[in-house]
Amino acid sequence: MSGTPGKEPELLFPGLRKFYDFSIPFSWFVVRFGVGWVLLAHGWGKVLRGPAAQTNTLDATLPWLAGHNYEMALLLTFVEGLGGLCILLGLFTRFFAAANAIEMGFLTFILYWGNGFSWLNRGYEYTLLWGFMCLAIALRGGGPWSLDRMLGKEL
Repeated sequence: MSGTPGKEPELLFPGLRKFYDFSIPFSWFVVRFGVGWVLLAHGWGKVLRGPAAQTNTLDATLPWLAGHNYEMALLLTFVEGLGGLCILLGLFTRFFAAANAIEMGFLTFILYWGNGFSWLNRGYEYTLLWGFMCLAIALRGGGPWSLDRMLGKEL
């Protein structure tokens, strides 16, 4: 193994250096935008269906939450909807990414774990992936093209 930890590998085609130097900061925006968009869409779907529809789903899958389902439905709508929008824009990025990572961890290990891996069988594959993506964003922050960076402050 000839590589040095922390050192970028030599490019096979050095002429691509300018392209890579430009695209690396942009790539973080693409990841953040994609994750935020999906979370926002899920949150907006919860708004359209309303808390009652979510409460019925939670009643069927998590009977031990009885009595708190309405609050949980509102929390999930807030975390995914507003959180998704904020991640997409790069505003309060670390906070909302961490909140969504925690939500996805809950969904993965409490709700879907018993169904196995495949999302086709209501398994944890999808929530595990999104949980890791949100965790990565929480660790990295909004990146160079974010409102956090523009404001010069992070939550």
